[in-house]
Amino acid sequence: MLVLQRVRIIADYQFGPGAGKSLFPDTVSFALSRTRRVSQVLDGDMRVATLRAFDGLLTLGQVGARRLHARFPYPKLRVTVNSEAAPFVGAGKTAFAKHVVHADPDLRAHDEVLLVDENDTLIATGRALLSPPEMHAFNKGVAVKVRQGFLGAREQSNHE
Repeated sequence: MLVLQRVRIIADYQFGPGAGKSLFPDTVSFALSRTRRVSQVLDGDMRVATLRAFDGLLTLGQVGARRLHARFPYPKLRVTVNSEAAPFVGAGKTAFAKHVVHADPDLRAHDEVLLVDENDTLIATGRALLSPPEMHAFNKGVAVKVRQGFLGAREQSNHE
């Protein structure tokens, strides 16, 4: 139980109060590294999050991203991309600054973010490379490095 409390505290710190309980119900299990530290948090056979060894923060799997998306109202933790870029970002491609419509003003560069389309549909998760003011000010460059896109081929063609 101590490990569960620890990852919940990390999630609350990183994403905001209440994130830990939303991300990690009592049913989660843990995959350990060779050094016996938590490396992944699993719910059944699905990866909820990975604990990064170099800074002790979380990266989100699809399950974790969906749980945070459901937990927090728009615009918290979100970077919104325009309809032109949404199919590509949802397929796992990079989100460029010129395609960002809105970003949660509380985000900072290097934060783990949820990427959504203009209807607040979750399409991907990634790491912000720019702060929100920079995302809006720049017409070139990468705004978010996408870790995982969530739109399959069928869903992608519906957005085109």
